[in-house]
Amino acid sequence: MIDVYLKSSTLWVFLQLFHSLSPSRSVCTLYVAGLDEGSGLYFHFVKSGTTTPGGLPAQTVLTSLFKSYFFQKLPPGAFTSPVAAILCEDAFQSMYAQVLCGLCQRRRVVRVGAVFASGLLRAIHFLRHNWEQLAADIDSGTLTDRVCDPSVREAVAGVLRPDPELARFIRYEGSSNGDGAGIIARIWPNAKYLDTIVTGSMAQYVPTLNHYSGGLPIISMMYASSECNIGINLRPMCDPSEVSYTIMPNMAYVEFLPVDAEGTATASKLVELANVEVGREYELVVTTYAGLCRYRVGDVLRVTGFHNAAPQVRFVRRSNVVLSIESDKTDEADLQRAVERAAALLRQLHGGVTVLDFTSRTCTETIPGHYVIYWELLAVDGHENKSVDDGDVLERCCLEMEEAMNSVYRQSRVADGSIGPLEIRIVRPGTFEELADYAVSHGASIGQYKVPRRVTAPPVIQLLDSRVVSSHFSPDLPHWGRGHVSQLVRDRHLLSKRR
Repeated sequence: MIDVYLKSSTLWVFLQLFHSLSPSRSVCTLYVAGLDEGSGLYFHFVKSGTTTPGGLPAQTVLTSLFKSYFFQKLPPGAFTSPVAAILCEDAFQSMYAQVLCGLCQRRRVVRVGAVFASGLLRAIHFLRHNWEQLAADIDSGTLTDRVCDPSVREAVAGVLRPDPELARFIRYEGSSNGDGAGIIARIWPNAKYLDTIVTGSMAQYVPTLNHYSGGLPIISMMYASSECNIGINLRPMCDPSEVSYTIMPNMAYVEFLPVDAEGTATASKLVELANVEVGREYELVVTTYAGLCRYRVGDVLRVTGFHNAAPQVRFVRRSNVVLSIESDKTDEADLQRAVERAAALLRQLHGGVTVLDFTSRTCTETIPGHYVIYWELLAVDGHENKSVDDGDVLERCCLEMEEAMNSVYRQSRVADGSIGPLEIRIVRPGTFEELADYAVSHGASIGQYKVPRRVTAPPVIQLLDSRVVSSHFSPDLPHWGRGHVSQLVRDRHLLSKRR
């Protein structure tokens, strides 16, 4: 997701599509009335950048967008969040200011969103855990000292006014609504839909979004990447599981690399846009105005139909990605390397006990979501799951795994708290044999069976969780080069330690 910031035509197109007159907005107005009569409550955040070996600034494409002249000159009232709050790199201050401004303008909000579904859930989770301070600020019309960035305080001062009635309402919602069901629709009664990405790994958040929104439609309008814009959803009111994007051929020159039955991109000739076959899967290849030539984006797509001659595609997965909560992408090699590093630490600290086998999944029952790693242990004397009585050892293994993860994962843990502490669940002896038996009983070849490094099927997850004998979380934050830890991350980490 790191994109060298160049004033290219690709970025220009991205910015134009973001404007209120973009094609996606035009499509939405065909299905939803009154969008021009209010504001959008969007939770947007920037990530700190870095520098390439050649000295060029590098940052995420969304950070480039939010810092751009074009975004900062959007019409006043288009969004409830002040630009200064979006540009604040401290996650707590940015989130607090955006939630507070969204509450103060609750009657104007006609749509609620974030880039990713996980980001929207983090905002709702933040509201439910900070309602007392938010209500106090609204009651008095003054901003808490925990928000200390001068530009953020100045921006919020232009919105925040004493409103005892709204403060009473927030206190009532915060104190009486146990599980948060329907909280979005009650706090923002004029919201017509949620606008966020719910395809691919984000699909796991749809049930929770439905719970909090009270059943508001979820719209996933655009398919874009750091490289270029790719497609638009011409049926925005469809079920999230039915979302298909129509390829926009003027955004880039798009080609498709066929994917075989085993999910591997083949070395066959690239297929042009008009020649793809409905039902087949392809890896996306783009040639862009900014200079990328036949660049493999890494997205695997399934063709679902055509709009005129333009193919319509459904996002299936990232190529070779095992785990993903938000912008992080952990592939099998990353995961294997992290497990090996933690297993070496375990052998060193606990008399030769090592990892017999492992698998993983993402857990979205917590907000933010986190990685869950299932371990079956083996002692050097052959007795599986020899007791590891010292929970601190396994907690250190959790942290060791996190230290071995890529920089995007560690930044998400340390800088903005979009990923929770990694969890290792120890399963009882024989669990992975049971997992193999289950796969064979459901049609897998016993001679070709491989332990999946990621599990998603509910029966398999239920099998694994029913065999868990102990659970351990990372006790600290992994190292990340910038060394910046926001107050929001500190608070979340303290909460995780109390679990």
